[in-house]
Amino acid sequence: MDIFSKIAAGEIPSYKCAENDEFYAFLDINPLVEGHTLVIPRREVDYYFDMADDELGRYQAFTKRVAAAIKRAFPCRKVAQVVLGLEVAHAHVHLIPMQSEADADFRREKLKLAPEQFEAIAAKIRDCFE
Repeated sequence: MDIFSKIAAGEIPSYKCAENDEFYAFLDINPLVEGHTLVIPRREVDYYFDMADDELGRYQAFTKRVAAAIKRAFPCRKVAQVVLGLEVAHAHVHLIPMQSEADADFRREKLKLAPEQFEAIAAKIRDCFE
C-alpha cells in the first residue's frame, strides 16, 4: 500500500477536506498557498491517464466540487488544477487557489504552517464542500 492509500485509509494522519467512496481530498503538507489541496483516487493507480474514462470522469466531477469549496473558502481568481505525479506513484491532482500564476509555481518556497493552521484551513474547505 502506498503512502496516499495509507492516508486515504486513515493509517497516516491527514488534514481531510472532502471524501467519498472513490476519492479523497486532503491538504498538501508543503503548500504553495493556504488551501493547496491534493485529490486522489482511493484505488491505487500510478498514472492519471491510466484511469478508465468513466472513473476519470467521476474523479474530475469530484475534483470540481473540491475546487468550488476551495474557491468559497479562500476567495481567489481561479483554482489551478495541476497534475504532476512524479514524487508519489499514485495519481493525484493539486488544487491551488490563485490570484496569479505565480501562486502555482512549484519552485517557490513552501508555506510553513502549524498543525492548528492546517486544521483550520481543512475545516474551512470541509464547511464549504457540497
